[in-house]
Amino acid sequence: MRIFAKNKLFLSGAVIVGVMIVLAVCAPFITKHDPNSIDLEKALIGPSHEHLFGTDSLGRDLFSRMLFGARISLSVGFVAVGIAVLIGMILGSMAGYYGGWADSVISRSIDIMLCFPTFFLILSTIAVLGPSIWNIMIIIGVTNWMGVARLIRAEILSLKEREFVEAARAIGASDLRIITRHLIPNGIGPVLVSATLGVAGAILLESGLSFLGLGVQPPSPSWGNILTEAKSTLGIAWWITVFPGLAILITVLGYNLLGEGLREFFNPQREEKR
Repeated sequence: MRIFAKNKLFLSGAVIVGVMIVLAVCAPFITKHDPNSIDLEKALIGPSHEHLFGTDSLGRDLFSRMLFGARISLSVGFVAVGIAVLIGMILGSMAGYYGGWADSVISRSIDIMLCFPTFFLILSTIAVLGPSIWNIMIIIGVTNWMGVARLIRAEILSLKEREFVEAARAIGASDLRIITRHLIPNGIGPVLVSATLGVAGAILLESGLSFLGLGVQPPSPSWGNILTEAKSTLGIAWWITVFPGLAILITVLGYNLLGEGLREFFNPQREEKR
């Protein structure tokens, strides 16, 4: 904790991420407005005491839509990265530990996946499966596991010949136990950094898809589809564009700062610099 307390990048990112998570979790208790309640008489009202972030073209309270949109955006980030990390750790650990044909097949699969433009691959898959929040989570996770697989493979390649692994083999530990209890816990640092940065990327990707109308579908609020609705009122209602844009900016910045702080913490040269 003392080390983290001295890490300004980590602290800054943790504060931003923590505030965003609290706001998303406590959304029903923070706002009294229904995010989907339409009141055309209050359409395009600017920020005020009653409506902190103003209202949109249908009279819906933008602050409440932002809070409930945070739930969706953060959920997509967490679930998508969780899927990517799970797939990447399973395949990467198999490639690094067993080597040989398993390593060749998995490594070539990673190379093939990296050849496809991720965004267009996601667009093609959504065109087949249809846009929904669960499809978005799964598709983003399934198309972004390659970086995690490479990281865990490299870590296990450097760890599997260490003395503690030889000792585990000597007492009859199974391959599964060696991988899950010895190798992965000791090589998890870079994966945590990648996962933290991956949440920021997933939130940006979901926002972009929702902005294009291929992500979370109305009336469910998402920061991306709120920006889509703001296009038609850009010249007369600046708040509908500014507040969702700032939310995306601040959230992504927070996860990037958190990831950079973790990268600095897990840096092997950290002890030498102290």
